[in-house]
Amino acid sequence: MKKNTTDLMLNCDLHIHTDYSRDGESSVEDIIARAVKTGLDVIAITDHDTIEGALKAVEYAEEYYPELLVIPGIEISTKQGHLIALGITEAIPPKIDFEKTVAAAREKGAFLILPHPFHQWRHGAALKVKDAIRIVDAVESFNSRYIFGTANKKAERKAAYFNKTCVGGSDAHNAKFVGYGRTIIDAEKDQESVFSAIKEGNVEIMGKMTPIRSYTRQSFRNTKKKIARRVYRR
Repeated sequence: MKKNTTDLMLNCDLHIHTDYSRDGESSVEDIIARAVKTGLDVIAITDHDTIEGALKAVEYAEEYYPELLVIPGIEISTKQGHLIALGITEAIPPKIDFEKTVAAAREKGAFLILPHPFHQWRHGAALKVKDAIRIVDAVESFNSRYIFGTANKKAERKAAYFNKTCVGGSDAHNAKFVGYGRTIIDAEKDQESVFSAIKEGNVEIMGKMTPIRSYTRQSFRNTKKKIARRVYRR
């Protein structure tokens, strides 16, 4: 972490899902209420392949919880893995090549984070795209939904090699886990200041792991849903 320059340290969770995600469990309202209750200053809503939950969250927070900055975002399912695009208000098509997705997001002015980059069962893009870390703005080196910490540690090492700032996120799919992964950012409470501070490395990471029982329960349920969808298509 670099020297404090603003004396304003923001508690941020940059990776949260609502029930607009196919595997999300909690409403926008519950997510925001939980974020405020746990002392967060900034959150990013990053539903899978849809921007609708993020846009609703921005509007809801502005009306009822103006002390909370909500950054709209999306976790995009590229052909090679997941990519988080923050600061955008339009969806980006899924299932295209990673580098083409990056280009499309850049055209919309997105700030790009590589989530869980080395997790084999959670679509870690760095496992398939050699330059994935080099071409994003930041790397998620703490994701609270890891059973073991090895993939987090590898992300941290590779980010350092490419001189990329590491960030943390809960990857919460249920409101009760919002804030389990945090990025403490030395910035003013506005979107561009947050992005600039991350790029400059004015951050530190803290958090705790999502309970294994909760994580495995959700993974099992999502697997059942995928199987059911495949059977239905037949």
